[in-house]
Amino acid sequence: MKNSNNLFNDGEVVKVQKTGELVTISKSQYVKHMKKYSYKVIEHPSTFYFEEELQKSQED
Repeated sequence: MKNSNNLFNDGEVVKVQKTGELVTISKSQYVKHMKKYSYKVIEHPSTFYFEEELQKSQED
């Protein structure tokens, strides 16, 4: 929610495209040298995902 350019907000439930698993965004961060956002999720705290690896959940 810090920046309106990111697709997902903290606390939002999204789907991991590769597995179809529903996960909850815990933190987003802009990766300056890659010019895109990365997201940490509650269900897998040691893993991060980029925007293109996630999609809006149909449950929203």
